[in-house]
Amino acid sequence: MEERLQKFLAESGVASRRKSEELILNGKVKVNGTTVTELGIKINPENDIVEYNGKVIKKENNKVYILLNKPIGYVTTVKDQFKRDTVMDLVKGVKERVVPVGRLDMYTSGALLLSNDGEFVNKVTHPKHEIEKTYNATVVGKITKEDVEKLTNGVEIEDNGEIYKTKNAKVKILKIDEIKNISRVQITIHEGKNREVRKMCEAVGKKVLALHRCKIGNIDVKDLALGKWRYLNKKEIEELLK
Repeated sequence: MEERLQKFLAESGVASRRKSEELILNGKVKVNGTTVTELGIKINPENDIVEYNGKVIKKENNKVYILLNKPIGYVTTVKDQFKRDTVMDLVKGVKERVVPVGRLDMYTSGALLLSNDGEFVNKVTHPKHEIEKTYNATVVGKITKEDVEKLTNGVEIEDNGEIYKTKNAKVKILKIDEIKNISRVQITIHEGKNREVRKMCEAVGKKVLALHRCKIGNIDVKDLALGKWRYLNKKEIEELLK
């Protein structure tokens, strides 16, 4: 049965479908010895030989779903062009080839999913599913009720050179330390704009000192040490996909 090349690459755990499209366009993929640089090519996984970086790619029959508590200082990518530490360095014990599900910037710690199931990656990252992500932010200054109201109702941030108003969020003050002049606030969003929570805080005049994603959906990392990972159970996987 034929399928699109980028779909095959994603379901084989090479990269997300979007990233797989980039790999094809950049001439990183071969089919039956010929470099492919166009999207829309279909292959038969049983007969065609697909190569990426000189290695033959085969679909993983064993699907795995991982929760990682990412420390600060690791980039969320399979391979980094600047030779920085990546989240893949933290899951070297996993035999299957997995890819990050979405992103978490280098200076943000916390919950990150990884999987070799391309359909799972697409479904979890697609905006229409509106999976909640909860962050604890430590900011400079005192968070006020007015700040909370603005963050809850949406603030204007820059996104890819354009002004964007964030959708409604859940916001809760966790702590205010007037002596140290810092506050801790919990923000739950269901969007995936680049550095969105940081930009939201800046929009109400609060610089972020530390940011930690504590939950994805109902899955949290409170019992998982920084740098450690575990497999998701069946119930957790189903909750993310429902």
